[in-house]
Amino acid sequence: MFSRREFLQFGAVAGLATSMSSGFTGNMTRALAQQKLTQDDLLKFDSKGQITLLHFTDVHAQLKPIYFRPPDTNIGVGAFEGIPPHLVGKEFLSHFGLQEGSPLAYAHTMDDYLNLAKTYGKLGGLDRTSTLVKSIRADRGDDKVLFLDGGDTWQGSYTSLKTNGQDMVDCMKLLKPDAMVGHWEFTFGAERVQEIIDDMGYAFLASNIVDTSWEEPVFESTAMFERGGVKVAVIGQAMPYTPIANPQWMFPEWSFGIRPEKLQENVDKARADGAEVVVLLSHDGFDVDQKLATVVSGIDVILTGHTHDSIPKVLEIDNTLVLSSGSHGKYLGRVDLEVSGGKVTGFSSGMIPVFSDVISPDPEMAAKIDEVRAPYEAECNRVIGRTEQMLYRRGNFNGTWDDVICQGLIEERDAEISLSPGFRWGTTVLPGQDITIDDLYNQTSMNYPNAYRLEFTGQQLKDILEDVCDNLFNKDPFYQQGGDMVRVGGMSYTCAPKEEIGNRISEMKMISTGEAIDASKSYVVAGWASVNEDVEGPPIYDLMEKYITEKKVIDLPQNETVRVIGY
Repeated sequence: MFSRREFLQFGAVAGLATSMSSGFTGNMTRALAQQKLTQDDLLKFDSKGQITLLHFTDVHAQLKPIYFRPPDTNIGVGAFEGIPPHLVGKEFLSHFGLQEGSPLAYAHTMDDYLNLAKTYGKLGGLDRTSTLVKSIRADRGDDKVLFLDGGDTWQGSYTSLKTNGQDMVDCMKLLKPDAMVGHWEFTFGAERVQEIIDDMGYAFLASNIVDTSWEEPVFESTAMFERGGVKVAVIGQAMPYTPIANPQWMFPEWSFGIRPEKLQENVDKARADGAEVVVLLSHDGFDVDQKLATVVSGIDVILTGHTHDSIPKVLEIDNTLVLSSGSHGKYLGRVDLEVSGGKVTGFSSGMIPVFSDVISPDPEMAAKIDEVRAPYEAECNRVIGRTEQMLYRRGNFNGTWDDVICQGLIEERDAEISLSPGFRWGTTVLPGQDITIDDLYNQTSMNYPNAYRLEFTGQQLKDILEDVCDNLFNKDPFYQQGGDMVRVGGMSYTCAPKEEIGNRISEMKMISTGEAIDASKSYVVAGWASVNEDVEGPPIYDLMEKYITEKKVIDLPQNETVRVIGY
C-alpha cells in the first residue's frame, strides 16, 4: 500500500521521535509523527481493475479508538511453522519489508509497542473507518466497491452487552456492508440473531450451518453482486467450531463445521450461475483458510477472520488470494481486482491502519456513536483503579490482563488454581493509565460470564491443558479452533507445542509450594466462561470490578507460569 520510500520516511519520523532529548514532551513527539502521516497517505493505493473489496473483521463491538498490542508469541506448527501469520516482532517486519518504528510496524507488531503507542496514539473507531469507506466509495464509485464484514462484530464491550448488540447493529447500518458472517454473534442466542438479521438490511451468510433435524441450510450461503460490470459471488463461512468453543445450548438446533464439500458445491453453483469472481467471506481462521485454499477450487479471494491476524498484503495460495484484516477496528483491508474473460488477471492489495488521530471522524457515524453510548457513557468512564504495567491479552500463552483475572479469581473465589480462557479479544491499557468500566468489560463482556468454583484432579487439569493445546497446535489446521492457550494462575507447567496430544504438557507444579501437581489429588479451581448451562457463580465482570477496586493499583510480577520448549 505504501511505497518503500514512504516506509522509510515514516520510519525516520518514528526514529526521530524515540531519540529526541528529554526536553521535548511526549505530545511533541506524537505531533511530529502525525504531522508526517496524513489521511491522504493512508488512502494512497494502486487502484486496479473493476472491483474493490473492503474487508473489516473482528471489531468486537469497539466503537471508539483503542490501544491493542499485537502478540509477542504466535507459534505455527507443521506446514505453517515460520510463515505468516506465525511471525511476530522483527521477524514480521523483515518478512514484509517494514521499517522498524514505522506506522505499520506499530500497527502490526508488539516491537517497541509502548514507545510507538505514545508516538502514534490509538487506532480504530467506527467513525474513522466510516471516513475511509466513504472516501474509497467516492473515489472508486459505489458500483465498484463491495464492503464485507467478517463477523465478531456485535460482542465485546459494555454497551454491546447492555443493548444486546443493538449499539453495533445501529452503527453498522450506517457503514452499509454488503454482507457479513458470524461467530460470537451466535452467543446472543438463536432468537436474537434471527431478530437482528431480519432488521439489519444486508446479507448474513453461512454456507456451513445446517439445522440438526434435516441438515437443511439455516442461512443463505451465497449473495450475488454486480460490481464494475462483473458478476461477483460472495460465499459466507461461519466459525466452524462455534458449538464447541461457545455454548451450544444458545443455538441448539444449528449444526456447524468446515464442510469443504458443501463449500465446493456452492462455489461450483456460483460459477454455474455466472459468477466471474468468487469471494469467500470467512470466519474460519487464517490457517484453516490457508488449507481451504488448497482443497477447494474456484475461489479467487478469501477474506479471513477469527484469529485476529493482520498482514499488510494478500498471500497467494494456489491461485487464491488470502487476506486477514486484524481485529478491534484497527484496520481496513483492501483488495482491487482486474477481471478479463471471466477470470482475475490482476490485483492490488493493502491494509489501511486506522490511525485515529490522523483520520477525520465521519460526522454522521460520530453522532450515532454518541447517541448509542449516551445512556452508558458515565458508567463506561467510571474509574475503578489504575495500572502500573501494560495490560494486554494477546499472546499464545499469557497476557497481563488474564494474569490479573487469574489472580482475582484465586483471591475472590478462595481457590488454589485459576483458569481464564484464551480469548483473543480485549483491548490494551498503557502503564500509568486509569482502569475504567469500559476497559474491564472490553475483557469480560459476554453472555455466559459466571465465575465457577469446582474441584479438579491433577489428571483432569492436565487433560484440560492438553486438549486446549491441541486445539491451538494441531498440525492439521482443520482441527484448530482458534484462540490462544488457556491462561492459568496458581500453577506452572512446561509446554512442547510440536509434540502430539498427551505429550505436550509436563512439569505441572503449584507456585505456592513448588510441589508437583498430583494426578490423583483434587484442587480447588476457579474459572469463567464455561460452556455448560446454569453455571453457578458471580459474573466475572462483577468479581473483577470488586477485585480491582479493592486493589486500587494493579502491579503484578512478571508471569512465569509457562515454559515453552522445542520450537
